[in-house]
Amino acid sequence: MISRFWIFIWVAFIMAACLPGPLPNQDTTATAIHTDTPPPTETIVWFPPTATHTPFPTPEVTPTVEYLIGVGNVIFHDDFSREDPWQLGKTQISSAAIGLNELTIVISGTRAYMSSIREQPVLRDFYLEITAQPNICRGLDEYGLLLRASSSNFYRFALSCDGQVRFDRVIDGVPSVRQPWMLSGSVPPGAPSISRLAIAASGNEMRFFVNNEFQFSLMDPLLDSGRIGVFARSTSDETVSINFSDLTVWEILEQ
Repeated sequence: MISRFWIFIWVAFIMAACLPGPLPNQDTTATAIHTDTPPPTETIVWFPPTATHTPFPTPEVTPTVEYLIGVGNVIFHDDFSREDPWQLGKTQISSAAIGLNELTIVISGTRAYMSSIREQPVLRDFYLEITAQPNICRGLDEYGLLLRASSSNFYRFALSCDGQVRFDRVIDGVPSVRQPWMLSGSVPPGAPSISRLAIAASGNEMRFFVNNEFQFSLMDPLLDSGRIGVFARSTSDETVSINFSDLTVWEILEQ
């Protein structure tokens, strides 16, 4: 008969064999946590900005010559309400007539010329303004002012219908060009249009303006006084029609 001692030993052995084996050794070292943020990756700028362009400063344009001159009292003003101060007339192809506060020159012939001279006063030094209004004209058809006129001698300031200016001297009916045709941004080309013409005549010097803008100046000693007038000329077989109005003449002040 087996003793109780051995039975107890055998049961203890069986129970010990059924217990799980020892757990494997675990690394108790804490895992290091990296808290430092890595440096950011450099961003590639594919289109780097360029320095803002600073333009050069625009220089101020200072007039080199003061072309305008001082004026004094009004010598006379003509509103073209009367016919008697003007030499008017009519031919088969042209006419100069006073209408409603304007003097109108009409030409219907090729290369025809028509002018009208004011009888009084005779002027030496003066500043003059007049309005010219082309109704029908084209190309080198021209119109403008006569000054220091006497008999067949005068100066002629011309505007063309394609936007140019010119100045002639006529002695004994023979013209000579003192200022050839010159393009001007002040003269509106074509018709209908309107321009304010101005002349300052002082001694041998004359200055010319269109729509308050200086055109040119020149010296000429041959004609020192005379009357004023207007004119028109056709250069084709088409009609030319020009109105003149609002004429004012001032004294020139001593400079």
